[in-house]
Amino acid sequence: MERNSPKISVIVPVYNVEPYLERCFGSIAAQTYPNMEVILVDDASTDGSGKICDGWVARDKRFQCVHLLSNRGVSAARNQGVSRAAGAFAVFIDADDYVEPCLLEALYRNWRETGADICVCGNEGMGLEESPAAVYSRTEAVQCLAQRTSFLWTVWGKIYPMELVKETPFIEEELCCEDLLFFYQLLKRVERISCIPCWLYHYTYRTGSLINSGVNEKRCTVLSVLDNICTEAPSWLSPEAVSCFRLLALETGVRLAMQAVEGGTDGPLWEYLKLFQNHSRRHFSWRALSFCRKRKTIAAVLTLRTHAALFWAAGTVYCWVKRLRSGAE
Repeated sequence: MERNSPKISVIVPVYNVEPYLERCFGSIAAQTYPNMEVILVDDASTDGSGKICDGWVARDKRFQCVHLLSNRGVSAARNQGVSRAAGAFAVFIDADDYVEPCLLEALYRNWRETGADICVCGNEGMGLEESPAAVYSRTEAVQCLAQRTSFLWTVWGKIYPMELVKETPFIEEELCCEDLLFFYQLLKRVERISCIPCWLYHYTYRTGSLINSGVNEKRCTVLSVLDNICTEAPSWLSPEAVSCFRLLALETGVRLAMQAVEGGTDGPLWEYLKLFQNHSRRHFSWRALSFCRKRKTIAAVLTLRTHAALFWAAGTVYCWVKRLRSGAE
């Protein structure tokens, strides 16, 4: 690719992920794209992450690092990176993940060739269905989110024109769904999203991460965010897209409910299940459910909507059978 290609700013929030940093930073340094800057934002790590960041800055002039004085969260760290970025495009990478050497080159080339507003690559580790390369309209993109095909609402694995990112800062409140809010706001400013099906981004399923640490109050903030989205979306989105957001709300409630039964909660399980049941009833519609392609998910939504106790019983049996099968193997 030409040396005069526009600069891409790679923004990496870092917080207490020392064991993963060499792999992550090494994969970024190996990029075949010729013009990039890498902005590491150390969010007041208490392990050796900060020193590793400084080491990379010392040996690779493309890297720079800002150390925050107090832990402010991933959204604030990303906003800090954006504020310092000098590139024409932004790419976000989480510090415990890693990427293929052609990530930036493939995303930029696809953006240039398709004329899409945002370009997305496939990712390994999130259970997405494989799909062919395509350019999606806004409504089709929301359908992809709801059906977990092609891409998710995650901020990483995508390339964005920098002006879009600067116009849409991350919400710095204590939320578990800052990526969803960011992507939802971007949808108001874009019309087409292109997808490369190749697995160029590798997500790390980390036991200690928030999303894999059971159900708690912070994780449930995604429900109120989805409430607000489903309330506002009809004012500017097509009926099909609104139904897909409702399906996303239903599917998210079911996932949290199952994780609560299987992995525990930070409070009474019954209260959480009632919360998820009310959420399911609030957003239920047969039109939304018609977009769901998985019978297991449909059954779970209908069970949760009917009664939390019924879902609890069914979920407990499912976990029991799952453990028996795992033991047999």
